[in-house]
Amino acid sequence: MRGLRARRRRLASGLSDVEALLRGTVVTQRRRCGKETCRCASGQLHGPYTYLSVPRPGGRRPRLVYVPAELVETVAGQVAVAARVEAVLAEITAINT
Repeated sequence: MRGLRARRRRLASGLSDVEALLRGTVVTQRRRCGKETCRCASGQLHGPYTYLSVPRPGGRRPRLVYVPAELVETVAGQVAVAARVEAVLAEITAINT
């Protein structure tokens, strides 16, 4: 029991700054613009473009937020921080149960 409490304390103290995290997934897509005469109408899609896919409550389609090329690395890092925090919280929950 003492070992689990110590492990939980270590996990909690190692949590990152939660102000710098983003929940979601970084996705890259190619798109059609919808113009009949555009090259994308024959299959040469525009892009690739990077988006942050943000989950919505109730199982609705995720919201896609465009990520400018100069921010892709930063956003991907913030998403990775969120994934690590969620993994630590899952482990703490397992210890607590």
